[in-house]
Amino acid sequence: MSELLNAWLQDSMRWAEDSMRDAMEHLDLGPSDFAQALAYPTFAGGKRLRPCLVRLVCQELGGPDESAKAPAVAIEWVHTYSLVHDDLPCMDDDDLRRGKSTTHKVFGEATAVLVGDGLLTMAFEQLASLETSQALEMVGVLARAAGPAGMVGGQHLDLAAEKGGLDTCGVREIHRLKTAALIEAACELGALAAGASEGARQAVRRFGLALGLCFQAVDDCLDVTGDAVELGKTPGKDEAAGKATLVADLGLEGARQEAIQRAEEARDAALEAGFRSDGLALSLIDWLLARTN
Repeated sequence: MSELLNAWLQDSMRWAEDSMRDAMEHLDLGPSDFAQALAYPTFAGGKRLRPCLVRLVCQELGGPDESAKAPAVAIEWVHTYSLVHDDLPCMDDDDLRRGKSTTHKVFGEATAVLVGDGLLTMAFEQLASLETSQALEMVGVLARAAGPAGMVGGQHLDLAAEKGGLDTCGVREIHRLKTAALIEAACELGALAAGASEGARQAVRRFGLALGLCFQAVDDCLDVTGDAVELGKTPGKDEAAGKATLVADLGLEGARQEAIQRAEEARDAALEAGFRSDGLALSLIDWLLARTN
């Protein structure tokens, strides 16, 4: 990773966390013990990829950080809620997330369900509080990406796929909905925050979709090759649960080639969107492709 990208990512992670803390200070989070439970997964670490993407696309298209703040917070809360629910015993049943005990292990299953519900609704409250012409459109972008036509629908397909019988096209559809839809939305929210044209937004959506598919292809590989300390979660869970993955369908090398192909698609779309050929967006693609956690 280049020193410039590394410095920008570290700064963006701090920016995202500071933005979430500021937003939570201005919301009624209910009883103090529940506020503590809400904060636990929110500030448990992570790459903060989605808020970083909101900020990155907004910057690349000439927008200010202040415009990216609310959508960045909102999409990270949606992502965090999805992780809390994904780890529940009735879903993927995991004890480790971001290197720490999962929310239901610390606070109990019922509270973990409510934490996810709380983060999801807080996300839309955050966007609804904006006094800009893009606010309503941002709500729609995030809702579609998070709902049945996006992440939630992908999670349903992922659970159903444990019964087997899914081909490569089916695996790609799960990846498109469960992972890539929210990453695509992060990029489009950044474009909206910058007041981008419809043409630029279309290219940004293609960039985000390809980036999300690349991210998930790499994730499938890391579930086989990674270790718990570096990943911050339990490796080998996909294979043990009979999950539909690119590695299971194409083999490890085939999944790696899929990631490379999606990275190339993301590069093409980034240039079409008007991102700098020597800028951070292109460097971020290379970083995601080579990541180890």
